Amino acid sequence: MMQPDLAFDHSTIDRVTELMRFHDLIHGESIEIQTLSGGQSNPTYKIIAGDQRFILRKKPDGPLLPSAHAIEREYRVMQALQKTAVPVPKMGFLYEQNDVLGTPFYVMAFLDGRIRFDQALPDFTLADRTTLYNDMNRVIATLHTLDPNAIGLGDYGRPGNYFERQIARWSRQYLADPGQRIPALESLIEVLPKHIPPGELHTVVHGDFRLDNLMIDPKLPHVIGVLDWELSTLGHPVADFAYHCMSWHIPPHLWRGIGGLDLKALGIPTEAEYVDLYVQRTGFKDVKTHWHFYLAYNFFRIAAILHGIGQRVRQGNAASADAIEMASKAEPLAEIGWQYAQRLGHLTRE
Repeated sequence: MMQPDLAFDHSTIDRVTELMRFHDLIHGESIEIQTLSGGQSNPTYKIIAGDQRFILRKKPDGPLLPSAHAIEREYRVMQALQKTAVPVPKMGFLYEQNDVLGTPFYVMAFLDGRIRFDQALPDFTLADRTTLYNDMNRVIATLHTLDPNAIGLGDYGRPGNYFERQIARWSRQYLADPGQRIPALESLIEVLPKHIPPGELHTVVHGDFRLDNLMIDPKLPHVIGVLDWELSTLGHPVADFAYHCMSWHIPPHLWRGIGGLDLKALGIPTEAEYVDLYVQRTGFKDVKTHWHFYLAYNFFRIAAILHGIGQRVRQGNAASADAIEMASKAEPLAEIGWQYAQRLGHLTRE
């Protein structure tokens, strides 16, 4: 349930109102700001202005991990995607100073739709599940076949050595935290750099493409918006796609997965069918050749991200009440990643 956010005093609301009027988003209306629940990253709020609705996202308060909570990058990538076939909200403005809300923030249009966390979609019909999974596949394939230069994102990330850089980034974040040690994660840090596949693809990647970061049409099984672009960059599209496919390997009791479910009875494609559909749409070759690496890499990455949430809990600036539960999933997910890493060669963990 949304509640008025008591952290926004009258002076702050007046400043936000002035900015929205300056950017021609509202005119004479007054605004109300409500906290939206959910999310482990950038605090998100709903703005009500007469019969209009907007979303405000800001960086969290307090000390932050290096390169985390990239509000500016979220805004830039969604602004660049406005005229593409990748559905994103209409962007309003970005405010990069700290004098209004204490951290930078942006405002965008509110999308009237549904967000679902349970990827078995229990409230959907069998046919609608099939249609929605097909549409999710279409959206991520569309993103990965865009030319970054053509949409003004040619400099959105460094070219080349994507896996090396990503593994190094998340390894540094994990190793910089003096908190809980996760043996499987440390094994992945050691092993993954030695098994990076040859070749390099280079496209815009979302970085966190999953069902609950998609806005679904209120009535139809159709994606109307891709949200939460904080981790987006230029990178390897198959790595991005394999992150999305981790769901097929995560049991529902662990975390929002469909692993072990009767997919045929649900109308949900198997992972092999879903991968084939992606290959048909993108034309990318050898996707399946190094699939175990892509899975191991992504389980390593999500485990490191969730471990970072645990660090924010200890620092007292996690953005969501269920942050402790989320952080506790780092170790079992790292263990799944290690299972796939072992298929890359004759590996043992000390």
